[in-house]
Amino acid sequence: MPRRLTVYQLDTVGYEEALALQKRVTAEYAQSLEDAGTLILLEHPPVLTIGRSGTAKNILASARELQRAGVRVVETNRGGDVTYHGPGQIVGYPILPLAFHGKDVHSYLRRLESFLIAALWEYGIRAERKEGFTGVWTPSGKIASIGVAISHWISWHGFALNVAPNLEHFKLIHPCGLVGVEIASMEKILGRAPDRREVESRLIAHFRAEFGFDEAVSPQLSANAKTSRG
Repeated sequence: MPRRLTVYQLDTVGYEEALALQKRVTAEYAQSLEDAGTLILLEHPPVLTIGRSGTAKNILASARELQRAGVRVVETNRGGDVTYHGPGQIVGYPILPLAFHGKDVHSYLRRLESFLIAALWEYGIRAERKEGFTGVWTPSGKIASIGVAISHWISWHGFALNVAPNLEHFKLIHPCGLVGVEIASMEKILGRAPDRREVESRLIAHFRAEFGFDEAVSPQLSANAKTSRG
């Protein structure tokens, strides 16, 4: 049987709604133990998320400043510290049964970095790893963050790639708990904002190649599985 990747390319989805969708798909894989995968691509309204190893001390703005900026704060169960999600990012949630991909969390994180790096190099962006840190970096700064959760050896949560976000919002935090880190975007490096769907197409192609999927399908979400947009 061909290895099939199910891809959902959504628009703007609330953080909690996206979390509910991930949980539903993860539960399905836990029951089926199928050698397949799902990749959910979307963007969130402005939100700061605090991971399991994070602390609110890395949020630099006051509650009033966050309210004025229209940025919410949500505690979540992914790995990592504080990060920002918002319009202009591509947030990706790969859901993979890691029993078919080596059952190695460190290797999985490196493979997520690899496919993002490969996609960015297609745009002439010199993306790379940084020793001792998770994520993707460029000479202009960090361009993608990664934070995952593993449940019964099924991965969920994932990555956020800065295409053309409001970079001022990253000044509200120590991104990923890193003091003084520079944040980059594709728009900042290229001098233009690339087409979102084009970037998603390249991400899907490199994700398939990295994880060995033979085909990708894009079904519509059923009525009881649709997330609210906002």
